[in-house]
Amino acid sequence: MQLTRLGVMPLKLSLAKGEKFVVNGAVIKNDGPDINLVFENKAHILRQKDIMSSAAADTPARRVYLALQCAYIFKDRETDHLADFENLLSEFTDAAPSAEELAEEIRDQVSRKNLYGAMKDCQRLIDLETERMNHVQ
Repeated sequence: MQLTRLGVMPLKLSLAKGEKFVVNGAVIKNDGPDINLVFENKAHILRQKDIMSSAAADTPARRVYLALQCAYIFKDRETDHLADFENLLSEFTDAAPSAEELAEEIRDQVSRKNLYGAMKDCQRLIDLETERMNHVQ
């Protein structure tokens, strides 16, 4: 296939009935039976399991993730969302200096314009926060 020769691999999504996903900022819901989709060019895609709502962003690490998610999905406001991300991440590491190494890994992903990878790394920040909060309680 010509796309693979150009270094672009198609992405295949299998969706259950009722499952939502986002493509380039548009929320799409599978309203029928299970479907399979193939994206043959680059698009910013998030599956339902990776989408965080504003209401769910109820901790500092989750707010960092939400800012990254918004930068990833809403390219027209990417700069604003990345500024929010940096402020939130700095606040997080000021309160939890032990997270600085992980924060630098996330910042590195952002600097390389790999926002999806930064979101995956940010999940580790959420896990760290959850672990610390459980330990305190």
